[in-house]
Amino acid sequence: MSKQVQEAYIVAASRTPIGKSGRGFFRNTRSDDLLVRAIQSALAQVPTLDPGAIEDAVIGCSFPEGEQGMNMARIAVALAGLPHTVGGVTVNRFCASGLTAIQMAADRIRIGEADVMIAGGAESMSLVPMGGNKPSFNPEVFSSNENIGIAYGMGLTAERVAEQWKVSREDQDAFALASHQKAIKAQQAGEFANEICPVDVVERFPNLETGEVSTRIRTVSLDEGARPDTSLEGLAKLRPVFAAKGSVTAGNSSQTSDGAGALILASEKAVKQFGLTPLAKFRSFAARGVRPEIMGIGPIEAIPAALKYAGLKHEDMGWIELNEAFAAQALAVIRTLGLNPDVLNPMGGAIALGHPLGATGAIRAATVVHALRRHQLKYGMVTMCIGTGQGAAGIFEAV
Repeated sequence: MSKQVQEAYIVAASRTPIGKSGRGFFRNTRSDDLLVRAIQSALAQVPTLDPGAIEDAVIGCSFPEGEQGMNMARIAVALAGLPHTVGGVTVNRFCASGLTAIQMAADRIRIGEADVMIAGGAESMSLVPMGGNKPSFNPEVFSSNENIGIAYGMGLTAERVAEQWKVSREDQDAFALASHQKAIKAQQAGEFANEICPVDVVERFPNLETGEVSTRIRTVSLDEGARPDTSLEGLAKLRPVFAAKGSVTAGNSSQTSDGAGALILASEKAVKQFGLTPLAKFRSFAARGVRPEIMGIGPIEAIPAALKYAGLKHEDMGWIELNEAFAAQALAVIRTLGLNPDVLNPMGGAIALGHPLGATGAIRAATVVHALRRHQLKYGMVTMCIGTGQGAAGIFEAV
C-alpha cells in the first residue's frame, strides 16, 4: 500500500568552520569528531526536541575509510550523546554525498517511514587523502576509451571542460578572485554566524626534558581558506598544475579541506509535537550522469531535472550554492544554463572557502537554509559536479 507524501522540514542546520587540509587548524582533528560537534550544535538549535524521537542519521563521506571508516555515522551519533535507539548509515556519492544524505533522510520522512532524521556529511582530507589510502581502479576501466575518464584526475577533467566550453584562464582567475572577495566581505559582515558552530581545537606539546605535556586550546569560528590578499596579478603568476599548457591552477581550483555539517529534518507531525520552527522544507533532488572526462558539467543535467521535479525555474531561485570545484566548470555551468550571477555564491564558494568533499553538500545546505531566512528569500539551491561523471542538485523552500 502506498503512503501519502508529506513535507520534510529542515528545523536545524549547523556546520563547522572549514579548515585547510594538511596544514590547517583541523589537520589533526578526526572527521567524526567534527561531525559530533556539528550534530551537537544542530541539536542545540532545537532544545524542545526529544532526542529519542530521532530515528536515523544519514551521513555523507567521499572516502569512508581510516579515521572516517567503520560506519562513521553510527559512531558519531553515539559519541554525540544520542540514545542508542538512533541508527546511522554512511553513504557515498563523492562530492554530493552530503546532499544525497539530506535527500535520503527527507525521503524517509516524505513517505511516512520516519518523523525525525539527522542528515549531514564529514570529511578530513588531512587524514584521508583524495582517492583514499589504497586507491584501486577496476582494470576494465583502462580497457577502452569509453570508461578511462573514470581514472582521470579531477584537474584534468577541468582542463577538458575549459577547452570544450572555451573558458579562458583570465575568466577563471577573475572568477576565483570574486570568490575570495565575496567570502571576505561575508565574514567581515558576520554572514556566516547563523550556520557555523565554533570548534575548540586541542593542541598538545611534549617537553622532552621534563616529560610533561602542555595543552593549548584555541577556538575556531571562521573558515580558514579565504584570503584578503588575493589579486589578479598573484593568480596570473600561478602555473598550471594538471596540464603543461593548461589553464587550471591551484588558485582557480577548490581548496582541499576538512569539515562537517549536520541538519535535522522533521515531519509536520514532529514540528507540531515538539514546537519546532522550520527553517525550510526540502523540495526536490536530482542526480544525473555525464561523461567522466568532463564530470564538471554535471550540474548542467541535474539542475533542470531538480527544477522540473519542484515545478520551478532557475529564475525562481533567490540563492544558488554552486560548488566551485574549479572555476572552469563553474563558469561552463553558469553560461550554459544562464544562471543569474547575482544570486550565485553570494558569500563566496569552494575556491575561497574550501571543499571537504563528502561534507560539502551538507555545509552548503546549511548556508542556503539560513541565508533564505536571513534575507527573506523563497527558494534556494545546492548543486555540484561529482567525480566519475555525475551532477546533483537539491532545492529548498523557505517557510
